[in-house]
Amino acid sequence: YAFVRALTPDDLESIAAFAYLQMLRAGFAAVGEFHYLHHAPDGTRYTDPGEMSHRIAGAAAETGIGLTLLPVRYEQGGCDGRPLAAAQRRFGGDEAGYGRVLDSAARAIAALPGDARLGVAPHSMRAVPLAALREAADWLGSGPVHLHVAEQTAEIDEVLAHTGRRPVEWLLEHAGLDARWCCVHATHMTAEETEGLAASGAVAGLCPITEANLGDGIFPASRYIGAGGRFGVGSDSNVAISLAGELNLLEYSQRLNERNRAVIAVPGASVGRTLFEGAVQGAAVALARDAGGLAPGRLADLVALDGSAVEFVGQTGDGLLDAWLFASTANPVTDVWSAGRHVIVAGRHPNEARIEARFRRTLIRLTEAA
Repeated sequence: YAFVRALTPDDLESIAAFAYLQMLRAGFAAVGEFHYLHHAPDGTRYTDPGEMSHRIAGAAAETGIGLTLLPVRYEQGGCDGRPLAAAQRRFGGDEAGYGRVLDSAARAIAALPGDARLGVAPHSMRAVPLAALREAADWLGSGPVHLHVAEQTAEIDEVLAHTGRRPVEWLLEHAGLDARWCCVHATHMTAEETEGLAASGAVAGLCPITEANLGDGIFPASRYIGAGGRFGVGSDSNVAISLAGELNLLEYSQRLNERNRAVIAVPGASVGRTLFEGAVQGAAVALARDAGGLAPGRLADLVALDGSAVEFVGQTGDGLLDAWLFASTANPVTDVWSAGRHVIVAGRHPNEARIEARFRRTLIRLTEAA
């Protein structure tokens, strides 16, 4: 919170651009930006309520990454409706204020290439009144809906005490979960919730590195994927940005939990193939992005690997994906295309020197101000 209080709009754009550069280098072609830093440090509104959304869009334009912008609605400090803490004032806003942010964010998206999308994000069951959460899919009329859910056990206890239902259980009963929804984390679910979420068509937005870093727990991937559940991967805390690392840890956490091997695999496909294809297909749904596979008419979200890397010697087919996700000690990504935009070329981004230099200046200023 101390760090967030110091951020200016220029800082946010600098940090977002560097994060997107890191994502592209790692092999991500698109980002779902769960964005809730809307206001000035004291909570006052900028002249343009969507100033910070425009800065996110500016970072996406500079890097060329595909953007699904998800402005967050954050109204209260808990299920009991208590006010936000002082440190959270930059996030807050009522229904009318959130509507103004969305209107401005729509203008920001309109200025980007045609693959950019706008969605909505009720932060969590604790941060948005339940009456509003029931209508979240109607806030924009279309587009994806993302929210944090069942990340930590304290959250489950609070929601259960307030509603008589566990978080995912309540959402399945009252929110009309379908393919427009992405439930971020969804770490702590019963078997019934896990199978219900899978059957709903919603996507589980998984952040295995973050969930391990925060000690949150292990997502029940074996049961969920076995029930046909969709998933995608990303980063929440940005402790490290690694496409291979997220998928690697997703599998290894299952092995540790179940004391078994090759847990996330289906007949006829290796673990690497199952992870990679599942992640890109689920992410395409969660970001409302016409990608997720190689086919005529789909967005050309592509990644190329260095075939001369030693870990690929002698590998073919699924073995190439397995080697990338489980055996690479260095990043083998050489080229990335986002909706056909060739944004990483021979391991480099055309704007990386400027983006990195600005980010360094931002870090120095923020560190000195701390």
